[in-house]
Amino acid sequence: MTIGRVAANLRQFIKFGLVGGSGVVVNQAVFIATKKLFDLAFGLHYYDPFLPIPFTDFNIRYYNVFAFIAFLVANVWNYQLNRKWTFGAVNKVSWLRGFFPFLVTGVGAMLVSQVVMVALLNHNSPVALPTDVFDDSSGLRNRGYWANMFSIIVAMPINFIINKLWTFRSKPKQPVVVEETVPR
Repeated sequence: MTIGRVAANLRQFIKFGLVGGSGVVVNQAVFIATKKLFDLAFGLHYYDPFLPIPFTDFNIRYYNVFAFIAFLVANVWNYQLNRKWTFGAVNKVSWLRGFFPFLVTGVGAMLVSQVVMVALLNHNSPVALPTDVFDDSSGLRNRGYWANMFSIIVAMPINFIINKLWTFRSKPKQPVVVEETVPR
């Protein structure tokens, strides 16, 4: 691998990180807005059970739902910015055809982030955010907000690598066929 190629990959990674950073802001804003909307409209706390997981003692909680909604909005945001700016020089497929692998990759990264989020919010987890510090008394002390942010940060490198290798890979160029004309 040449130094130029390493530098180009590093530039793409930095751009991807900047887009991802803006996506974190979008994700966090949607997560907070969704949490506040559900709390205001329905009186639901982000930690309340949403749906029991069959044959287990576990539940999908509202914070999982809020994180999923925030993921979908941020995923579209990130895809458009990455398509135009980060990987703009890559010979690409149509928007919708390129969005599908980006969405699938994002869902994979979101599943990783959901595992991290559950581990950070489950009181029985060895990595649970401490409730004496994160007591939900204010926005900066809200466990759900911090768990959402940390989970996104953990999933970002996975997301970059898969998107670089799959979603934004160069489309193979069609070979140029030169026909030779033979004089008769």
